[in-house]
Amino acid sequence: MRIEIDKNSGFCFGVVRAITEAERALSEGGEVCSLGDIVHNRIEVQRLERMGLRTVSHGDIASLKGCRLLVRAHGEPPATFAAARAASIEVIDATCPVVAKLQERVVRAHRRMERCNGQVVLFGKRGHAEVVGLTGQVARETAVVENEEDLQALDFSRPVHFLSQTTCSVGMFERLCRILESRLADGMLTVENTICGRVSSREHGLQQFARSFDAVIFVCGRKSSNGKVLFEVCRAANPHTRNIEEPSELRPEWFAEADSVGICGATSTPLWLMEDVKKAIENMKK
Repeated sequence: MRIEIDKNSGFCFGVVRAITEAERALSEGGEVCSLGDIVHNRIEVQRLERMGLRTVSHGDIASLKGCRLLVRAHGEPPATFAAARAASIEVIDATCPVVAKLQERVVRAHRRMERCNGQVVLFGKRGHAEVVGLTGQVARETAVVENEEDLQALDFSRPVHFLSQTTCSVGMFERLCRILESRLADGMLTVENTICGRVSSREHGLQQFARSFDAVIFVCGRKSSNGKVLFEVCRAANPHTRNIEEPSELRPEWFAEADSVGICGATSTPLWLMEDVKKAIENMKK
């Protein structure tokens, strides 16, 4: 059986940077806390926790003493940094540069829309850490839409500045843009495609990769927004695509009639985990 790992899968730059910062801080000694899961991959989080990383919530900030607080790649609103300063906590800011730039764009979009009584609309998943950080950049409301139905809540008599969470589906973003264009008068829509280039470029590559194998195993954490999007891309290209979080979820019957298996993952999936999946499949076929 031919088993291959997609060479373009695995951690994106922002995740690599955050994990590198965490490992560096842990090597220096002292307690290091991550504000939420450092990456939406349970297996990688457990690896870092074994090294000493502690995962905390926003409600813990006021009571944290003597630790360094890592802000993960998803970013945080200004209120989080203010709370850390008030508690005299050292912050390690590992916000992905792409996300940080988007945060600045959200602020600029609000300034622009305030001048014309317009609306800032963000395509993204409500409650997602990145979206919470983006909508928290300003006091004014940012409308969050997840699908076509959510657009119905907008006021189409007012201008719209439309942006996206960095890890969303390119196809859905483009569909929502077309609907907005059809509903708004000329000159009332401003669109900024702020989907991360690493995510948008991967969709086409994953389609080609998935079509090249009899069976495909897509590895990602259950919480990964990017993983959900890219898994659906793979499954649309190859219906024999399965989504797992770790090797123990593999089933021999998935490969009974397969001569080739492709292994790929989200931007939050570590290469070492995909390599473990490959070894597990190889052991099944012995």
